[in-house]
Parts: sequence; C-alpha cells; structure tokens
Amino acid sequence: MAEILAIKPAAVEGPVVAQLDKGVLRLMLANPPANALSLAVMAALTAELERAKADKAVRVIVLSAAGKVFCAGHDLKEMTARRTDADHGKAFFAETFAACATLMQAIVRHPVPVIAEVDGLATAAGLQLVASCDLAIASHEATFCTPGVNIGLFCSTPMVALSRNVSRKHAMEMLLTGETIDAATAKEFGLVNRVVPREYLNQIVTKYAQTIASKSSLVVKTGKEAFYAQAEMGLADAYAYTGRIMVENMLARDAEEGIGAFIGKRKPEWKDE
Repeated sequence: MAEILAIKPAAVEGPVVAQLDKGVLRLMLANPPANALSLAVMAALTAELERAKADKAVRVIVLSAAGKVFCAGHDLKEMTARRTDADHGKAFFAETFAACATLMQAIVRHPVPVIAEVDGLATAAGLQLVASCDLAIASHEATFCTPGVNIGLFCSTPMVALSRNVSRKHAMEMLLTGETIDAATAKEFGLVNRVVPREYLNQIVTKYAQTIASKSSLVVKTGKEAFYAQAEMGLADAYAYTGRIMVENMLARDAEEGIGAFIGKRKPEWKDE
C-alpha cells in the first residue's frame, strides 16, 4: 500500500453530501454528531440513490460519514417527541420503519455496487446500513452493535440485514447481548470485508471502488442482481436461474469483447452493452 497517501477530509454540510469522481459517487452522511437516520436524512439518502440510478456516469457508490460516529441508527429523540401524538406515535413509527426498509432495499436493489466506508460507531439501523451494502471496509477504530435490547427496543429490522451477512449464532450474540464488537471481530463475523488503518481508509476504499468501476457496468449490474436473487432460492432453482443469466450474459457485447480480449491478450474495451 506504499502508493496510498493519507489526506485530511474536507469540511462538509449535511444531511447528505454527494460527490462524483471518475465513476465513483460518494454519499456522505453529514448530520453529526450522531449521523442519525431521521426521516429527513433517510429521504435525502434515498433520493440520492434514486438519482444515481439514472446517471450512467455512476459506476460505484461509496457510503461514508462525517465525524466520529458513522451512524447511530434512528433518531430516537425525533421518535420520542411523537409519543405526544393522538396515536402515541404509532403512525410516525410506522412511517419511520417503512422509510428505513425502503432505503435498505434501495441499496440492495441498486444497479451499481455500494461500498460502506466505516469509521467510528455503527449502531442499530447504522449497522443495518453497513450490512445492507455490497461491501464494507472499516478502520481499526470502527465499532458495531445492535443495542436495542438494552433500551427495551429489540433491533428487529436491523437483524434482517445482519442475519443475511453473518452466521445465525453471531447475529443472535449481537442481538441478545447488545454488546459492542470491534472491527476485527466484525471482520471475523463476516460483517466487513477489510479492516485498515484510519489514515488510509478513504484511499483504500477509493482504490476498491475504482477497480470495480473499471469493469463493464452491464456485467456488474447483471451479477449483483443475480447474486441477491439466487440467494433467496432453493439449490435447483438457483442453478436454473443463474444458468439462464449466464446464457444472456454470454450473448452480451461486453462478454464477446472481454473473452476476445482475454484470448487475444489485450485490454478489453467495454461498451456497457
């Protein structure tokens, strides 16, 4: 990693800051100190993801956060304030969790890969955000937890993403104890891909993102969609489905170009078609 240099992040204003460079769209949560997922923040992030779907220049998305906390989950102060509503907040709570489900599914169903760049604490719905991403790279200082059980609110929606990333035993350990795990344990559990020094986090994530951005966007989109679809199928159905996807992929222009380039020992020229 000698070619990677440490730089200091620039100051930002929230709640979500978007920056596109060389095919990599960075979406930064900028609502410190907690970067909580209020309705406004979730709406802003979902809107940015939706806009990115229509922008052919976007080939990879990186989710990061400003400040010492990656994301502290839902805005409990915002939610608690609505207990004075006539329905004791029921409608607002339902709206909040529905918005969160929409956001998380927007990440999973997005046509381009989404990478979480995690520095600091990711807790409850913040951990859910990390687990919903296709890849996650964390600094050594990052920590993770699902502490709802400690405050009388079991992390039922975060466990959807969590249980699809780590083993059942590890998921239940986190959900039942509410204890915080460090970055090394998160990697051992399978919640994150890599753990790196804080000063190199941004550069290493960018390197991963640019590597993926250099591939055919059609092929990456096809593969991401197929990955999540087959994961929900039985074995026979998964093979039948992915077999059809492989046939369609083989007929794509980029597959012909890529295979031809490999055989001809040259660099492929992607047309994303």
